[in-house]
Amino acid sequence: MALSTRPTRPVLAPGGETRTTSGNWPMLAVLLLGQFMCIIDVLVVNVAMPSIAASLHASSASLQLVVGGYTIAYAMLLITGARLGDRYGRRRIYLAGVLIFTTASLACALAPDSQALIGFRLIQGAGAAVLVPQVFSIIQLNFTGPARARALSAYAAVLSAGAVAGLVLGGVVVTADLFGTGWRPVFALNVPIGIVLAAAVPRLIPPDVTAGGAPGPGRTSRLDLAGLAAAACAVLLIVLPLVLGREEGWPAWCFACIAVGTVLATGFVLIERRVAARGGYPLLNLAVLRAPALPSGLVTTTVQLGQLLGVAAIGSVYLSRAAGSGVSVTGRAAASAAAMSGTACCLAALSVAGVLAAAIMLRAVRGRRP
Repeated sequence: MALSTRPTRPVLAPGGETRTTSGNWPMLAVLLLGQFMCIIDVLVVNVAMPSIAASLHASSASLQLVVGGYTIAYAMLLITGARLGDRYGRRRIYLAGVLIFTTASLACALAPDSQALIGFRLIQGAGAAVLVPQVFSIIQLNFTGPARARALSAYAAVLSAGAVAGLVLGGVVVTADLFGTGWRPVFALNVPIGIVLAAAVPRLIPPDVTAGGAPGPGRTSRLDLAGLAAAACAVLLIVLPLVLGREEGWPAWCFACIAVGTVLATGFVLIERRVAARGGYPLLNLAVLRAPALPSGLVTTTVQLGQLLGVAAIGSVYLSRAAGSGVSVTGRAAASAAAMSGTACCLAALSVAGVLAAAIMLRAVRGRRP
């Protein structure tokens, strides 16, 4: 599919931001490279887990936190990351996310023990939560018409390709044992990519433009810091005992943490109701709890959480999710059924390839274990 390189023509959007009627493809490449980098790190660690366990003498609970810490931090801060982009400018926050993610990746590569690695993975997830929301927002604000359809198709393809690449790249790097460093290059590979992105963002991504035409952030809204603090503490107090409890023999502190976390979760709901009643922007719109699709969504989430117990299953879950979301986005953006069908077939093939690659790489990695 040929991409247009014609000069862009700015158009003032209703919210005051500028859009282009043709494609700014260098900018899109910078955005998608950041998205690609974050997706890779969701899955690349799963393949490296045996090597991490052997190198750092990590317990099974620590390994679960290495994998889950990234996802937990990402999920908890994703909405806040989007609000930061609205408030302080999407290019500025995207660049901040790149710097946080790159620095945390280098720290993960140099981690001396599993505890430090868990902490750095949390920071890495926070960086991804700051970076990722800006990608879709900047695409929406800088592309329109056929250019937006092509940009969203490329975005959907990156979601699936990044998941496949994470599994394959993790297996290749760990199996190669570059310079005797084992799993560490899995994280170090992000560093040169992040440096390139940090240099390219100021040059290729335009700043936000206000309705008056001056550079600056778009609409502003107060951050729901109280809701974020309550939700983050509740999740940590509930998840940590569930992860560590079995290995520790289920001591009393596990149940105490779960009880306190439940109380904080109730407090989070009350905070969100109060913020919404005052006309603010809550972290979670409680109206979604009354959505007709909620029961099926909860069932799907429960099944996926069960599948997360296996490394190969993780790959299939995320690949299927990426393919499904990619087809959905492309279907809404593309103008013809043929384009949607072609993209769907391509993403399905990538998903199958990723699952097969994960099985092969896992077998190779486990074969190297003493």
